[in-house]
Amino acid sequence: MPLKFKGEWRFTPPADGQFRNQSIPDGMIAECIDLIMRVTTQGDRQEILEHFKGYFCEASGATHVWSSSVSWAETDLRRYAEQAAANAPLFLEAFYDACQSFAAGDPDRYAPDAAKINALLAKHCVGYEIRPPRLIIRENEAPLVAVAEPPQTLAEQAVEVFQGSLRRSEELLAEGRGREAVQENLWLLESVATAFRSLETTSGTVEGKYFNQIVKELRKSNPGTTLERVLDWLTALHGYLSSPTGGGVRHGLDLNAGVSASHNEARLFCNLVRSYLSFLLVEHERMRSAK
Repeated sequence: MPLKFKGEWRFTPPADGQFRNQSIPDGMIAECIDLIMRVTTQGDRQEILEHFKGYFCEASGATHVWSSSVSWAETDLRRYAEQAAANAPLFLEAFYDACQSFAAGDPDRYAPDAAKINALLAKHCVGYEIRPPRLIIRENEAPLVAVAEPPQTLAEQAVEVFQGSLRRSEELLAEGRGREAVQENLWLLESVATAFRSLETTSGTVEGKYFNQIVKELRKSNPGTTLERVLDWLTALHGYLSSPTGGGVRHGLDLNAGVSASHNEARLFCNLVRSYLSFLLVEHERMRSAK
């Protein structure tokens, strides 16, 4: 299905802001051309080059005429792609639609899909996301909740794992892979919970090895506190995301009764988990210092 977006963007793309919205940067153009070069290994090289060139010609307002050779076809493709890149939505429409029509109906042919293109958009800070069949502007989306830096008392290796997981979840969400982004945050939450193991509490030492055990012991040792209430909410969220008929993230999705989370819901889940992570990091340092 062709990519859809606001008609006014065909004449005036959204202004640049937090992201680059008006045009496609040279680095992304080059990577898109490189991907097309790989696609050309799946058939007649010039025919495939002309296929993609035709879409970029339309996006740049030019008439598509076959080039005299494979070499010229490649040169012309680059030229028309660069012209189309002056309007980011038109460039993305051309590239996405060309990829979709190339692979349509033939399981042995492959061209970059929405996830691959979204990864490039995120890498080059271009403010769009393809959520078939629509092109979405990212500028108006609320930013993800910032998570506090892990305290220096955590091992240096653990800090690297922590930050790497946060970055990966942001990349996955930007690529439109909401379920995987939530899964990455949930994994990080369960990992952070293990930092409480062996800590002394008012009712003894935390001895649980797994998330549910650790949370249960922490709740028991902190009655009537904000921590107890947060752990209640956290347990409910963790249970929902784990359930096949709930979020369907941790134990798979019930194909008969489950409902996959939308992008908006995935962003909500990520923000909730990140908020709890920030709170738990501060509580961990407080409890450790109180020993």
